[in-house]
Amino acid sequence: MVPIVIGMTFVSFVIVKLAPGNYFTQLELNPSISKETIEELKKLYGLDQNLFLQYFKWLLNALQFNLGYSFAYHKPVLDLIKERLVNTLELTVTSFVLSWLVAVPLGIVAGVYRGKLLDRLITLFSLFGISLPNFFLAFIFMYFAAKTGLFPIGGVVSQNYDSLPWWGKVLDRLWHMALPLSVLVIGSIAGLLRLVRSTIIDELNKDYVKVAIAKGLPYRVVVMKHAFRNALNPFLTLIGFDIAGLLSGAALVEIITAWPGMGRLMFEAVMSQDLFLVMGSLYIGGIMLVLGNLIADILIAINDPRIREKEVEGRVV
Repeated sequence: MVPIVIGMTFVSFVIVKLAPGNYFTQLELNPSISKETIEELKKLYGLDQNLFLQYFKWLLNALQFNLGYSFAYHKPVLDLIKERLVNTLELTVTSFVLSWLVAVPLGIVAGVYRGKLLDRLITLFSLFGISLPNFFLAFIFMYFAAKTGLFPIGGVVSQNYDSLPWWGKVLDRLWHMALPLSVLVIGSIAGLLRLVRSTIIDELNKDYVKVAIAKGLPYRVVVMKHAFRNALNPFLTLIGFDIAGLLSGAALVEIITAWPGMGRLMFEAVMSQDLFLVMGSLYIGGIMLVLGNLIADILIAINDPRIREKEVEGRVV
């Protein structure tokens, strides 16, 4: 995990530095700021040194979660990320849970009733969700909200949020979250549903399922206890990628729906060429990526004894 994070951040750092211009290029256009002042700022932030030395110093600080200072916001990067991280996780975790709770049962039903009316209706819904890109669906929902006034556009809470009771605060946050959450859930369900359906169909066509049915086991037990468990491995791998995408997966939707999360922060950091804010966001995202893959590997080993046996055999050999 450590070499992956280091390699990823190094490549990102080099790409950001190779991009034409930087934050101080914008300051140079301001006639009220002298060149001497800009040079002093570069020296203060260590940006007048060799590229590799700059990265090495940044990495040493990043390992201690000292992510530097934002040029554009004039605040520590870690404080900025903490402020936006809560909003992004609130949106993406809710989307993640809802998507799986809806897509897995629907996918199983579609696989079991393959070719029938129920399967066709579910498949039609999944095709609709896949055909519409998230950003286009977000524009449609924003237009609907602007025309009807049923949902707020932008923001996390209302102005009177502090005066509301606890249940009112929950409903208010859900009301503000409705547009971006709906976009993310529809897109996630569509892709996940098709995967569950195809995997269940594949498992139900295997010989061990036919043998279990021939022995007199109830069809529901065969589907849930045998076919579904054997089909879990690709889903568990997908969970790892979903965990990794909790910070970045909603970026475009956040920007369009004006949700103040990590996606908008990253976009603003890139547009202003705020080096330390960009690197801090990538660093946190990289950690989420490797942790997501680690969690997926652990879940697969727990679910499938064959994986554990192969690992033990490999160590013995």
